[in-house]
Amino acid sequence: MTKSRLTPRARSLRQSGGLAEDRIWARLRGGVVDGWKVRRQHPVGPFIVDFACATLKLVIEIDGDVHGRDEVVTRDHLRQVQIEALGWTVIRFTNEQALGQPWRIDDAIRRHARSLGL
Repeated sequence: MTKSRLTPRARSLRQSGGLAEDRIWARLRGGVVDGWKVRRQHPVGPFIVDFACATLKLVIEIDGDVHGRDEVVTRDHLRQVQIEALGWTVIRFTNEQALGQPWRIDDAIRRHARSLGL
């Protein structure tokens, strides 16, 4: 496997994640949700996504308050369209959902796996 040009940036982002991302990572790491391996701050195409399950081609994004700004909403939408054009599914959660209802992320992974017949 060749090292992506995004790898150093992804590594830096892993070390500077926010509270919601850190807690979700603690919850998802090591295939805890039905054995699905999830990677944190993982390159997908030209982007680095918060979490990715390559087997399911599933991206999980945790959005803080800044993602409510009009210009960020537009940028997120365009980014999501490009990621989905690569064959991935993108699901989004707010920081509040990630911190207050983290099981919703587990359930979303399971639903997506079932939708793929896995």
